[in-house]
Amino acid sequence: MKGFMQLLKKKKELIPLIGFMAFAAAGATTASLYFLFTKTDIVINKSGNPEPWEQVDPTKPQKLLTIHQQWKPIEELQALKKLQK
Repeated sequence: MKGFMQLLKKKKELIPLIGFMAFAAAGATTASLYFLFTKTDIVINKSGNPEPWEQVDPTKPQKLLTIHQQWKPIEELQALKKLQK
């Protein structure tokens, strides 16, 4: 750590670069944790539920930004689900 601080004292132009890199790493970590804990289409434990896509609510947008999305059920798929149950 002492050598790193001496390097920063000698080469002050590295300070903004280190700041931007730390900011980018913190942002990437925060975004990853946000998507991991808030989105339903990300599954960690696949053995507990082998078909996790059945749990996703189609009326709730899964994207970070959704513009004019309208969900309509597919008739063939709904008929197939009724036959399987």
